[in-house]
Amino acid sequence: MAAYCFFDILEFTDQAKMNMYREGVLETVQKYQGRYLVLGGKCDVIEGNWRPTVPVIIEFPSLEQAHRWYNSPEYKPLLKLRLEGSRGNAVFIEGR
Repeated sequence: MAAYCFFDILEFTDQAKMNMYREGVLETVQKYQGRYLVLGGKCDVIEGNWRPTVPVIIEFPSLEQAHRWYNSPEYKPLLKLRLEGSRGNAVFIEGR
């Protein structure tokens, strides 16, 4: 069953770290059979008061595979860069 990793980047706090993150993240996502579905873009809020800033959605073949990517040794240094270079929210969602 597919899984979706949803990140909402609220603020960039260190652009240099985020640039290094962007240079390496795609290769790790692809290594774990992930693919980007959304990478920023305009959001039209039609209900409620949630205001996504920079939405990112990555699809993986399963929730287990998404966690393998997130906890992988390849992603670990990039995760550190993202956490130090931005502020945001993340959630993994199992789909159908």
